[in-house]
Amino acid sequence: MRAVWYDRQGPAGEVLTYGELPTPSPGPGEVLVRLATSGVNPSDWKSRSGKGRPMAFPRVIPHSDGAGHVEAVGEGVPRQRIGQRVWIWNGQWKRPFGTAAEYIALPSEQAVTLPETTNFAEGACLGIPALTALHAVLTDGGVTGQRVLVTGGAGSVGHYAIQFARLLGAAQVLTTVSGEAKAAHAMTAGADHAINYRTEDVADRVMALTGGTGVDRVVDVDVTSSAPLLPRLMAPGGVCAAYGANGPEATVTFGAAIMRGIALRFFIVYELTPAQRSIAIGALMPWLEREMLRHAVAAHAPLADCAAAQDAVEKGAYIGNLVLDC
Repeated sequence: MRAVWYDRQGPAGEVLTYGELPTPSPGPGEVLVRLATSGVNPSDWKSRSGKGRPMAFPRVIPHSDGAGHVEAVGEGVPRQRIGQRVWIWNGQWKRPFGTAAEYIALPSEQAVTLPETTNFAEGACLGIPALTALHAVLTDGGVTGQRVLVTGGAGSVGHYAIQFARLLGAAQVLTTVSGEAKAAHAMTAGADHAINYRTEDVADRVMALTGGTGVDRVVDVDVTSSAPLLPRLMAPGGVCAAYGANGPEATVTFGAAIMRGIALRFFIVYELTPAQRSIAIGALMPWLEREMLRHAVAAHAPLADCAAAQDAVEKGAYIGNLVLDC
């Protein structure tokens, strides 16, 4: 099969190889998926670059997200699965071989049926971006009737989080962005207001837009930057669901935070419990089937251009998801 892999960490152009590898076979409880697409996420280039993440296996085929058809099944998996359209989660998490290839063999439950109403490029956006966003708005009681702030609303996770907050009954959805194009993108997802964090005081603007109440939920892509602001922009008892950080530490002023009863919920989508993942997928699937979501596929690239694609994601070259065609 054609695949992309690396045997050492470093710059994409130096360590990623495109070539032929043996096609895997499904083991007991596994399915073999012929991949149509592979989603490129920030965690992919971070793992490949070696920034704080040592090589977990001698050889790695990158990428955790993708979509395609089930081509074969292993022992214990119903043959009725053959031919199913599926999307992948955790393709390359605690496993060496991910979705940057023509085929992947993985546990059957990690290949979820993809509705006919969702194309394969969109299916490659679900495993990390959509499930991260959905868990962030579902955890700790959900957002029904709440005021929600989504930081980085033009990002892959943020774009979904705005939509999910709306679908789950949020009373108000605010977001932060870094420019006009990103503000427009976030607004099309359903945000009430976009706050430019480069030109506006985010906390002051949030309080003005919420009538001095603050937000009940923050869906946070960068808790390093947001943590100092939380006591100033959150309502009493609010929850910050933090799934990312641009630094190793986050500092919250204890006195101000405790007086408002702020809660910080840290999570990583790869480590959702089976129950948490089941809840998120169960909420997601009806929306997909009814075509109720906007998927932000910004660009396609061939599998052979994986190195350039990872570099583009690292540089933030696109508003939306970049997908490889396998």
